[in-house]
Amino acid sequence: MAGELFKRVAGVDMAHVPYRGGAPAITDLLGGQVQAYFGLLPASIEYIKSGKLRALAVTTTMRVEALPALPTVSEVVPGYEATSWFGISAPKNTPAEIIERLNKEINVAITSPKLKTRLGDLSGNILARPPADFGKLVADDTEKWGKVIKAANIKPN
Repeated sequence: MAGELFKRVAGVDMAHVPYRGGAPAITDLLGGQVQAYFGLLPASIEYIKSGKLRALAVTTTMRVEALPALPTVSEVVPGYEATSWFGISAPKNTPAEIIERLNKEINVAITSPKLKTRLGDLSGNILARPPADFGKLVADDTEKWGKVIKAANIKPN
């Protein structure tokens, strides 16, 4: 998806090679079977740090702490951003007071210094947000990626 978005925003044509996960894609990248990979940084960061892979840019709008010299794609291709995130959801009818309590406790846990350090080592950022902000993120990303899927004519297998 990040590659399809790049093709669209940068106006370039590249052949998409589908993989069933990051490990086989990285294996083929290391072996020279593919020339580029839009993947999750935690899966490739050790290869980058050891010099086995050359990172060109990160797809987030901010540089990552683990590789501060690595530019963002948006520094060269304005308007490009592809981020991945993990969130915690609850059933639709969960009472508001339970949602607020869960959000508060989860935000305390994920902002602990030990977790922040570990995620920083893997290039991750913690975004402790209120539930309404997370709902907006989900809606905005659904719309954004829906447009990419439609433009690239991506069909489910």
